[in-house]
Amino acid sequence: MEEQGPEIGAMSFEEALRALEDVVRRLETGDVPLEESISLYERGEQLRRHCQARLDAAQARIEKIVAGPDGKATGTVPFDAG
Repeated sequence: MEEQGPEIGAMSFEEALRALEDVVRRLETGDVPLEESISLYERGEQLRRHCQARLDAAQARIEKIVAGPDGKATGTVPFDAG
């Protein structure tokens, strides 16, 4: 496969999602040679795992939101504050 783009670990969620959508689009055309299809599929799986990890981290941060006695959010606790 030619150029794969930026390193996945350095991508934002939005960048990785766009790249994953591009991989899916290319695979759906059926016009990609077998070896390139395999490489695209592998990259797509890496992008999917990266997106899932970013979503999981966001969910964990949301769960750390501190609620006051009235149930309204009063602040947050840093994710790695334990």
